[in-house]
Amino acid sequence: SACRLCTMRKLPSVLARTLTSGTSGSPVLPDMSEVRSRLRDIVGASTNWRYSVVGQERKALHTSLAKRQEDLSPRRMKDSYLEVILPLGSQPEIREKYLNVHNSVRFGRILEDLDSLGVLICYTHTKQEMQPRSPLSIVTALVDKINLCKKIIYPDCDIKFTGNVSWVGRTSMEVKMHMLQVSSRDFSPSYYSSLPVWVPMFLLERNSEKEAGRAGEGALNKLKRIDFSTASLLKMAPTAEERNIVHDIFLNTLDTRQEGEGTVSFRSRKLPPNSVWMEDAKLKGLQICHPQERNIFNRIFGGFLMRKAFELGWATACSYGCSRPFIVSVDDIMFQRPVEVGSLLLLSGQVCYTEKNYIQVRVHSEVYDPDTREHQTTNIFHFTFISENEVPRVVPKTYG
Repeated sequence: SACRLCTMRKLPSVLARTLTSGTSGSPVLPDMSEVRSRLRDIVGASTNWRYSVVGQERKALHTSLAKRQEDLSPRRMKDSYLEVILPLGSQPEIREKYLNVHNSVRFGRILEDLDSLGVLICYTHTKQEMQPRSPLSIVTALVDKINLCKKIIYPDCDIKFTGNVSWVGRTSMEVKMHMLQVSSRDFSPSYYSSLPVWVPMFLLERNSEKEAGRAGEGALNKLKRIDFSTASLLKMAPTAEERNIVHDIFLNTLDTRQEGEGTVSFRSRKLPPNSVWMEDAKLKGLQICHPQERNIFNRIFGGFLMRKAFELGWATACSYGCSRPFIVSVDDIMFQRPVEVGSLLLLSGQVCYTEKNYIQVRVHSEVYDPDTREHQTTNIFHFTFISENEVPRVVPKTYG
């Protein structure tokens, strides 16, 4: 539409460029390679690992950081709006990278693209016209939720990503994105900058109920995250309802036939029919973090971590259900610490809940330092899959 073309002209140079097809004369949207190229330009990152130490060069940029949020010009929500194409249909040569064995698109690759686009949208919101390079270091801090409306993403049709900053705090931003192919398939992850530097405030346009609603939704999301963090078992005891649920599961696995009456113990356990012990529903993986997987700040790319975790989660659900699983939802991806190039990344997939055809998988990610032999958690991922067949119930064997 005319409105969208007008918005595109106000974007940074690489994304503002419109290409004209030889037949229709319609503008061609930037693709994911341009997104990543633009990110390298914004930060000043090299494509060569040997020359990719950007820390010293960026130190001088810190003097241009705002001292207060009020010193930054407010931005409109639509100023950060981007549209990007993934030309799987129109450029078949890139399709191989995205293809899986079932002749559909690898969702892990989509996670990588969403991660890159989310960061670029944040840089678009914070861009200062007089600065060719941004002094900000923007990284993904967490992903709230990704909902999938369809089971299959087709490999022979172009995909369009759209997104914009939907909420702004003092040092963080929320980005909401959508992915569309043929019919609408909505993905709504949220991305944040996590470093304590000021970012521009929102300037909501008058009489714009839609923008006000999005901003309000972003503020509500922040409150939900605070509530969720305070409800952690590390900070708060289980509720009475939670205790009853856990205890009922435990009682259903007691084997009263193994010992005499009145002598049943915690060790007297039996597996209920059509069930699997939770300890037998695990898969593990190891990744060596090579320079190829680095981001523009020479840490391991968050999208790569999400892709490898998703693939292990999918494999865990596949081996558990003995049939092909389809991703339904991604929840609560928290990036707790960066992963350095050269790290040993240990991934552990665990089926933690099942119901009918649904499988909930938790993937724990940690780095191992072979010199100190220390393990440090980097991420915890939650994936919900739906299997082609009904799956057994997963049952914890220990009370813990």
